Amino acid sequence: MPSPADMQWTYTLITAAYNEQDYIEETIQSVLLQTLRPKVWLIVSDGSTDRTDEIVLRYSAKNPFIQLLRREKDANRGFASKVFAIRAGLEHLGDIETEFIAHLDADIVLCPSYFEDVIARCHKDPRLGIAGGWYAEKVNGSFSVVPGSSIDSVPGCMQVFRRSCYEEIGGLLPIEYGGEDWYAEVMARKAGWRVQSFPEVVVRHLRVTGTASNKLRYCFHQGVTDYCLGSHPAFEVIKVTRRMMWRPYVLGGGARLLGFLVAHVSKRRAVSDDFVAFLRREQLSRMGVLGTLLHQGI
Repeated sequence: MPSPADMQWTYTLITAAYNEQDYIEETIQSVLLQTLRPKVWLIVSDGSTDRTDEIVLRYSAKNPFIQLLRREKDANRGFASKVFAIRAGLEHLGDIETEFIAHLDADIVLCPSYFEDVIARCHKDPRLGIAGGWYAEKVNGSFSVVPGSSIDSVPGCMQVFRRSCYEEIGGLLPIEYGGEDWYAEVMARKAGWRVQSFPEVVVRHLRVTGTASNKLRYCFHQGVTDYCLGSHPAFEVIKVTRRMMWRPYVLGGGARLLGFLVAHVSKRRAVSDDFVAFLRREQLSRMGVLGTLLHQGI
């Protein structure tokens, strides 16, 4: 195991937590079991009203690398709140020097070697700017990897950033309906970095995606986010159609497409025209002949 004193293996861990009393203790225990612990783990309690703060303080009393930052928030909890919490955490930490910055949601259980495995892969590829694993959710009583996982994308619940990449892209962008992790990936590739996830490194997501609010509303908001980040309409239709083939996603896929269409007439882009152009080139290149024809305007 690498020495935590070795600068090349150091990382700062940031978690934004809102009312996570049902999950955060398992997340903390999984970080304590890591073969490579963070230099500091700052948990930002984002206006929690349950026992989240109490649980974190109980563990931080025995583990000094765990710190709690309490942040009050507006009454209306928005998707961008997580980004504001992470930004507040980084500002609170100041100029702490680590080679990597990692984000971890408060409802994730990591395998013991997660951070060591991911950082080791970063050392093998100096242009790997964002890395991570895949996550599994409970279906019919057992955990299985979520459909749609891709080696070209890292779930935002467990992203590991090379610090130089993180600083170059400006960190995360607060977006009204989420998608800050997708934005970061596109910005990283646009800047010449690689983004890769590793299917052999699997973690458990304790809360099924979308259950924090109504599932269909969550999918609708995903469609709004796709539009606000500039997704190509043809790519969106193909993506949603493929996902509707997964039985649990039939209604959700329809809600996502509806969100995209509604946003088309009522929302502004959250990103620059240059960002949209780069993203669409990427998407069209993945669509084969159809993408080539669309790119050429045929």
